[in-house]
Amino acid sequence: MKHILATLIITFNFLHTNAQNPIPQQKSIDSIFANWNFSETPGASLGIIKNGELIYSKGYGSANLEYNIPNTSHTVFRIASTSKQFTAACIILLSQQGKLSLDDNLTKFFPSFPTYANEITIQHLLNHTSGIRDYLSLAQLSGLENEDHYTDKTVEKWLVNQEELNFKPGDEYLYSNSGYWLLGQIVNNVSGISMAQYAVKHLFKPLEMNSTHFHDNHKKIVKNRATGYAPNSQNGFSISMTTLDMVGDGGVFTTIEDLKKWDDAFYDSKFLDKNFWDKMTSVGTLNNDEKITYASGLGIDNYKGLKIIQHGGAFVGYRAEMIRFPEHRFSVILLANRADANPTRMAYQVADLFLKDKFKQESTIATNISNDSNKETDFNAISLSTNELKFFEGFYWNNESKISRKLEVRNDTLNYIRSNGRATKMVPSNKNKFQWFGPNIPITLKTYSTANSKGFTLDIPGETKSNFISYTPLNSYSSDDLKTYSGNYYSPELDIIYTIKVRESDLVLFVKGNTVDSLTPIMNNVLKLGSFLSFEFNESRDQFKLSMGRVKNLKFIKQ
Repeated sequence: MKHILATLIITFNFLHTNAQNPIPQQKSIDSIFANWNFSETPGASLGIIKNGELIYSKGYGSANLEYNIPNTSHTVFRIASTSKQFTAACIILLSQQGKLSLDDNLTKFFPSFPTYANEITIQHLLNHTSGIRDYLSLAQLSGLENEDHYTDKTVEKWLVNQEELNFKPGDEYLYSNSGYWLLGQIVNNVSGISMAQYAVKHLFKPLEMNSTHFHDNHKKIVKNRATGYAPNSQNGFSISMTTLDMVGDGGVFTTIEDLKKWDDAFYDSKFLDKNFWDKMTSVGTLNNDEKITYASGLGIDNYKGLKIIQHGGAFVGYRAEMIRFPEHRFSVILLANRADANPTRMAYQVADLFLKDKFKQESTIATNISNDSNKETDFNAISLSTNELKFFEGFYWNNESKISRKLEVRNDTLNYIRSNGRATKMVPSNKNKFQWFGPNIPITLKTYSTANSKGFTLDIPGETKSNFISYTPLNSYSSDDLKTYSGNYYSPELDIIYTIKVRESDLVLFVKGNTVDSLTPIMNNVLKLGSFLSFEFNESRDQFKLSMGRVKNLKFIKQ
């Protein structure tokens, strides 16, 4: 009897906590989250703000699967990189207090950095234009996982040991968690207290965001915290949390209710003045005077002709998105505790329900189109013959990102093929221009050809254009050739040894004695592992440069 009563109480609490005053869009909203609205699955909390009022807030799924505790607007979530705007806010507050300048260089705060730090300013860090390699990528290249523990001292050691940057500061935009971790350390240095303390005193407490903090101690108890989960191979979920205490690039724990107060402060705050928000929303400028769409922890772009201010986040079992439409005083906040969530797409789907009469043009962010769909295009598509499409078939190399891609015609449609074999259809708008609808934004691919080569440019809104040039792939190496690659290679920057061995007709990589995977030849002296990891050897093959996404040209020397 007691068991039955307890079950009834849990069920009542789950339904009651999710109760909501009805609005016309409620049924459509619930349909977006239909697969999550069960006590036996993790889910999310949704908040919709209009004209300063939280017009809709609802939890979907469980905050904790072990106790069937439901998600609500009061549930505390880790918001991962959505935290970056609060790190930027601390920096800008310190600049307004006269304690630092956004033009201060990195050497002022980190004298042990290599001399290139003289060229890196706080503004570069805020805009992701510093060129500093991403520490989470360096951790992965060091053989560590999200579940492994390391400290701020380890991160600083990795960064100080980096002999070069990904690019000259200000030349490019490349998202780097290292930049925002460094900003957090600067707040510690300048304020004399931890950024967690500074943020509470100067930001969260004045805004009465009483359930919000930078989580710099993984042992700290957090009331009403949602547990993070990731799908497992048994069609269920496993706990996905972290023991890492780094903050700056992430680390904020907060709620829908508190983020509503942060949203209110954008329009009306007693202490966050116009100058503060002007700095927060001022986008970066590259050395060539090109504007990017990233400001200070915020992306500034447009959606269907409407200005948006937004940032998402993803780490371990948490996903987050906050989108503000400032011209209409409308915001959508989505905080999820499941690693398979796509909060960005879902948040825009919610926005579509409320702003459809306000849209000025078709979306620059495709929310209702699957990755491989060529339906419902936002432009006038044309038809090209199979021969016209086949002209651009082949393999292409991007020397900046160090990645290989393939264009291939399938069923009379040109497809963009990644290294893992995943294909995306592209729809032509003219003979040399194609539109690719990615998960959140449309990507334009422009092809070209000369007498000696052909290639294409990939244009992703808010990012530096990527140029690919065609090449002839090297399908295999001779057994004697393979042996010249084998050996132990040491990285002084990571203080780690990579071992390459010949196994039958393959080259296999070992890190810390563990088998990683086989290396696949791309072209002479260039091999790849997976979709994003490339190894560029010198002619004598006694060293290579390793590149992976947010890390470029990391040197390994043969022992």
